[in-house]
Amino acid sequence: MSKLRWTALSSGLSALSLLASPAIAQGQDLSTKQLNSGENPMLLAQVTSVSQLSDVQPTDWAFQALQSLVERYGCIAGYPDGTFRGNNFMTRFEFAAGLNACLDQIIALVDGGEGIDPGDLATIRRLQEEFAAELSSLRGRVDRLEARTSQLEANQFSTTTQLQGEAIFALYGIATGDNIFGEDIDHIPSFGYRNRLEFHTSFTGRDLLMTRLQSSNIPAFSDVATGYREGDLFFSDDSEGAVEVDALVYQFPLGNANVVLAANEGAADDFASTVNPFFDGDGGSGALSRFGTRAPIYYLMEGSGIGVEYPLSDAVSLSAGYFAGESGNPSRGAGLFNGPYGAMAQLTFTPSDRAEFALTYVNAYNQEVNTGSILNNLRSASGGLIPTVSNAYGFQGSFQVSDNFALGGWVGYVNTQTLSTLDGLVNRGTLESWNWAVTLAFPDLLLPGNLAGIIVGQEPKITGNRSGLRQPVGDRIVRSDQDTSLHVEAFYSLQVSENLTITPGLIWLTAPNHNANNDDALIGVVRTTFSF
Repeated sequence: MSKLRWTALSSGLSALSLLASPAIAQGQDLSTKQLNSGENPMLLAQVTSVSQLSDVQPTDWAFQALQSLVERYGCIAGYPDGTFRGNNFMTRFEFAAGLNACLDQIIALVDGGEGIDPGDLATIRRLQEEFAAELSSLRGRVDRLEARTSQLEANQFSTTTQLQGEAIFALYGIATGDNIFGEDIDHIPSFGYRNRLEFHTSFTGRDLLMTRLQSSNIPAFSDVATGYREGDLFFSDDSEGAVEVDALVYQFPLGNANVVLAANEGAADDFASTVNPFFDGDGGSGALSRFGTRAPIYYLMEGSGIGVEYPLSDAVSLSAGYFAGESGNPSRGAGLFNGPYGAMAQLTFTPSDRAEFALTYVNAYNQEVNTGSILNNLRSASGGLIPTVSNAYGFQGSFQVSDNFALGGWVGYVNTQTLSTLDGLVNRGTLESWNWAVTLAFPDLLLPGNLAGIIVGQEPKITGNRSGLRQPVGDRIVRSDQDTSLHVEAFYSLQVSENLTITPGLIWLTAPNHNANNDDALIGVVRTTFSF
């Protein structure tokens, strides 16, 4: 008998998981898959022809082996629906029971005088001797795998929790440009890090508790160099090396909806899509800047609270949420409902896996867009003295034109009301702000896994001001942002390995702070991301 015939015979014996054996017929040692699927484990009576098995065809590679076991030795049975299911997995118990049933049938043939071809018996003996070493080696490998599996089970981190990590090493600096006062920015190359450890815990298999620890030492440019929020890096955060609970979020299904409870540092992307799939990598991948990562409207939502995403159809979903910025503070002017908050509703339309569009509304109290000019971030500019309420409207879209090119962008409008006169120093009124962006993504550029991205847009700009607030622009005092600053960002992510990505990039700001008196700013970044 050739090795090819032996392979077919081996495959036939592997199919003995479906043999008519008393052990299986009585429901013993059944596979987990069968029990979980609710299938009836009772097998058909012995089939007398392989043609009785509806899913076995003459073109199947093991057809001759099955035909021989059925018609020569009579030790094959099928499922109640007349199928054999030759591609199903089996347990070692099933194999033992099936092999025993087949051997019993062979012994019965011998004892009954029908006999077995002496040539076949000689071939079986020769094959036993020929493959004895391979079978012994295979048995040893299985035993070693079982031992290693037992060791892993005994020393696993947790039965319910997975550990994930990310470390960013960033080289960055401002090569040229003016700060908010029109002075040259110091050209100081800097190197910093942001480290994250995430514990993903599931109690039911459908829920997820995410606990994220973070340590970092990268300050925002607006805090130490520029004075304006344009060009700030998304991954900038300075805990001075201290480890903090950066996020504590629990999500679970409720009917058809997905519910998110954020106890700490919740964000809009926890329960709603930011419709920027190639650029929103939460700082570790995608865009480098805050503006390029997601539309400014989403930064009005952060803190503790609840978010819900509900599918209205296969293509349409509704997201809604409420986050409070100082929910844990029981003092006056804080807490869950009396302090800063953001309330958001978003309708997302996904006509295909290549296209996504969203209409978004946010009502926010004492929250900022954290991008754009200083007038767009009054709370910070006034030291928290001027309370504000904002109504923001946004449209976002993304369309993957081909496997290697995607087009996206957004447009947003924010109407902000000032709620205090600071004892008559300013008037109460409104400020109107616009922002927009166009994004171009080139997945798998040059090599699979790499990504090139370009963002061109206008960070939030005050176009109308009916309050008494003014700002100096050169030798003038103006109410709105008189000039237009463009944000131009380009990056290329090189995937060195599954766990290492290097992303060099440039951010160019024309007329920073929407002030043509300021020299253009050029920011260089090399981000190295380790993930595990």
